[in-house]
Amino acid sequence: MSVLSQHLDEYLRLRRMLGHDLAEAHRLLPRFVAYLDDHGLEFVTIQAALAWSLEPAVPSRSTVPGHRWMVVRGFARYLSGIDPRTEIPLAGMVRIPRQWRPPFIFTDADVLALMQATRSIPQPLRAATYETLIGLLATTGLRIGEALRLDRGDLDWAEGVLRIRCSKFQKSRLVPLTVSTVDALVRYDHTRRHLCPEPSTEAFFVSLRGTRVIYEIVWPTHRMLCERAGVGAGSPITPRVHDHRHTFAVKTLLRWYRDGLDVPSRLPWLSTYLGHREPRYTYHYLSAAPELLAHAARLLDSRAEVRS
Repeated sequence: MSVLSQHLDEYLRLRRMLGHDLAEAHRLLPRFVAYLDDHGLEFVTIQAALAWSLEPAVPSRSTVPGHRWMVVRGFARYLSGIDPRTEIPLAGMVRIPRQWRPPFIFTDADVLALMQATRSIPQPLRAATYETLIGLLATTGLRIGEALRLDRGDLDWAEGVLRIRCSKFQKSRLVPLTVSTVDALVRYDHTRRHLCPEPSTEAFFVSLRGTRVIYEIVWPTHRMLCERAGVGAGSPITPRVHDHRHTFAVKTLLRWYRDGLDVPSRLPWLSTYLGHREPRYTYHYLSAAPELLAHAARLLDSRAEVRS
């Protein structure tokens, strides 16, 4: 094993512990390190990163160049603290074409079916973990990484508040919970303490080995539960675990429109709750459901009538 391969193992282990999505990094970075080894390079150079990122794609390596460039840049930034010879690829030098994928909007029945499907998981702790995790994502709109990074000390039981630490854009925030959500988290806490009395981590959600649950296991499990529950059957859009966040935002906006509230004035609140950098990022959710666009159009029409 080369020195670069050893550094890669340490990098991926660190990122995994922090709860990052490593699907592309796990698949692409070993190939990049092999490329460097094959060319006798002991450290990352911009020229090598560019040459590898722009290699013609074949079916088994179909990731666009911009994605390859991005994962190499993250690895190089890590290596720069170890080997000063490392050259960090410039951000945006190889662009990623923007492709918007419409989210799958879960109904309340879909969420209940998913939570019911977790009870078919033979391991009681794993079943309780996924039932509670899905319920938490559906009721709070948390990013999956935020939920997996939760530690036991991040829950204020008395106030019913979650503390989200240094999430995307290095922002921290407090997320208030409903009484039913707090009750569900308390039940899981008791279950985890009973079935895993000595976990090896401070994580709130733990695996059967007592370690922090990682995204690489969550997404295929969520996919399996969707198939088992029939959620998304017949839909052209495949349900993803991230779509619970989209669903939360869409349902919140729909409820405000139906209640006749001033949605634009409330968007900054929703933006803060979701951890967006600014409200304009929250407008993205308007395109997620035709009913939302219809409500927005009716609101604009009514305002136009008042002005005329």
